Amino acid sequence: MNVRQVDPAPLVVGGFMALAGGLFLAEPFVEPIPVGGTAVPVAALSFVALAVALDLGALLFYWQGQRTAATAHGVAGLGWTLLVLGPALGSGVLWFLGLAVVIGGAVFLFVEVYRGR
Repeated sequence: MNVRQVDPAPLVVGGFMALAGGLFLAEPFVEPIPVGGTAVPVAALSFVALAVALDLGALLFYWQGQRTAATAHGVAGLGWTLLVLGPALGSGVLWFLGLAVVIGGAVFLFVEVYRGR
């Protein structure tokens, strides 16, 4: 494989996914990080990295013409972004909406896979 043939999109998305996983696993060992005068648990930052990974995945898959993968990443990215913004903005409505989008998207994908599409 030639270096020019390497697709950077999976590397970028995978890098953010790895960051999200690493931050989540580090939670018991790392003190909360001060952000804007508030101590933020490392696990919460992992959710931000996950949302960024999914949102980037949606954009990159869309630009590559892979509409189904872009849609799946976009729905999950929207849900996780709302789950991050809800508590950050003190909005229970955004948090609940994000939860509904994540669960609804997961159920939709499960049904589609079960149907064999």
